[in-house]
Amino acid sequence: MALVNRAVATSLGIIPEGILWRFARRYVAGTTLAEAVQAVRDLNARGFLATLDILGEHVASPDEARGDGAAYGGALRAIQREGLSSNISVKPTHMGLKLDRNLCLGILRDLVREAHRLGNFVRVDMEDSACTDETLTLYRALVEEAPAVGVVLQAYLRRSQEDARRLAEGRASVRVCKGIYREPEAIAFQDREAIRRNFIALLEILIEAGSYVGIATHDPWVIQEARGLIKRLGVPRDRYEFQMLLGVRPDLREGLREEGERLRIYVPFGEKWRTYCLRRFQENPQILRHVLLALFRRDA
Repeated sequence: MALVNRAVATSLGIIPEGILWRFARRYVAGTTLAEAVQAVRDLNARGFLATLDILGEHVASPDEARGDGAAYGGALRAIQREGLSSNISVKPTHMGLKLDRNLCLGILRDLVREAHRLGNFVRVDMEDSACTDETLTLYRALVEEAPAVGVVLQAYLRRSQEDARRLAEGRASVRVCKGIYREPEAIAFQDREAIRRNFIALLEILIEAGSYVGIATHDPWVIQEARGLIKRLGVPRDRYEFQMLLGVRPDLREGLREEGERLRIYVPFGEKWRTYCLRRFQENPQILRHVLLALFRRDA
């Protein structure tokens, strides 16, 4: 798989941006807020909730972080103005965490206050393990001021059950996902089954404590086990939701919606779409075949 992923990364570097964008549009709503708003409107009309993500992370300057924070504020106001069922998801490094923790906290604090004012919600995304402690510290500082904020736990990290127990004490709103960053075995499970089992264990810890959980997965086994856990514990549908990425497993999401489950779609947009799509293609390398065929047809 590592060889395939390297081949994907190398091949994408030589593909014209126009052709790559045709396939990226499956995973990205567009480059502008207006395009993202339309995508959310379409999803809402089909019975889905959404969360908006402005693509970008590890900004280079405080001004860039502040500018992207202001863009998120504009997204919150657009959601309110258009009457959309959507919140926002924000990466701390996008808000300047690696430049200045206080800068990041200040930007996130403004967003959470604005979300609270508008009756909305901010999900603080989790990134690689170097950010885990700081992200949880940011969350705890933010939730003391306003309840309009939640956080994320990654099932592949060995520490996550302990983090879940601490978050459960305050009935935190937590998105649980598997995790996508490369981490050493000492801190992260490498075995698929171990990650799956830990995912369900995290859900159980949080649900039993009364936390609201976002079950972020495209894995049918995890979905089945999560639904079994929910049924066994008698959890009402307003205490959890399923979450999926735009463009990934639409068949699975449609099935869950038809069965009455709440389902939120992660809707990324923005100029920095190439890096995000590279990650999606690495997770699903067979898509590269279609991209290359399109390139060959163009050259024929």
